[in-house]
Amino acid sequence: MDFYRIFRHNPSTMVANITNPAFNGGVNIAIKVPLHEYDATVAFYRDTLNLPLVEEEAEGCIFQFGPVRLWVDKAPNLSRSDIWLELETNDTMAAARYLKNHGIPRCDELEALPEDFDGFFITDPAGVVHIVVGENNY
Repeated sequence: MDFYRIFRHNPSTMVANITNPAFNGGVNIAIKVPLHEYDATVAFYRDTLNLPLVEEEAEGCIFQFGPVRLWVDKAPNLSRSDIWLELETNDTMAAARYLKNHGIPRCDELEALPEDFDGFFITDPAGVVHIVVGENNY
């Protein structure tokens, strides 16, 4: 029996059991800062606001920002600062399909991620970058 005849006789066989992925705000916020503003930005969070400095690396530093981590990253190719947010999901593959079906394409060219990293980049309609991360990254 071919596909058409099966469907015509029993249309319920064509109903997929698809659940939407769950999304939650992540624990990371990144500010991508041009080099000419980097030192003053770090001084603002460290010296003016006295936020706890969690880690400092060549590419940037991390502050404790209430319940989240604030990453201040050097972005030599930017002319102005940009904020990036993290979204956590229970299923990155389902999330990618779901977002694509809602007109939100992946933007993986924004920044290289480790090969074994379970996640990808998108932007919201206003252009704010979001990294969508799976539960297995923590």
